Amino acid sequence: MQKLVDVQDLLQYNEDVRHRYFEFLAQMPWAEFTKNREASFHSMRNIFVHALDAIDYWLDFLQGENLRSKRKYDDYKTSKEVKSYMNHVEKRMHEYIKSLPKDGLSKKYTAKGDGKTVEITAEDVLVHVFEEEVHHRGELIALLWQMNIEPPMMGWKGL
Repeated sequence: MQKLVDVQDLLQYNEDVRHRYFEFLAQMPWAEFTKNREASFHSMRNIFVHALDAIDYWLDFLQGENLRSKRKYDDYKTSKEVKSYMNHVEKRMHEYIKSLPKDGLSKKYTAKGDGKTVEITAEDVLVHVFEEEVHHRGELIALLWQMNIEPPMMGWKGL
């Protein structure tokens, strides 16, 4: 069966939109970016960093590594530090994708999900990574709307 969308295209889309959102959010005063808004991870900074941390976590899972940042949200004191972490995570993702053999996306893994063991593929994990970030981006959008701020555009392929 032909795939409708390549997972690498989804990941690239997320990276492009992530950069737009980062540049947008980095323009706001630090106190606004870090203000507890009673959201899933409290502040917009924490939500943004959480999405990066999820990518970092799953890259460790896929590669059998333990390179994920152990920093806490409050350890990120400036937008520059958040950007540095974003660059680190993106570099890891690029290197992982580049290292995949032709059938690498179909490599099987065992993971725990909802209290049971499930068999998943690398592609399943990467789709989950995509979805996780989109979920939290929606949360950022809602928070911006609550502040009467129009969020950056994020349409697929420029739509």
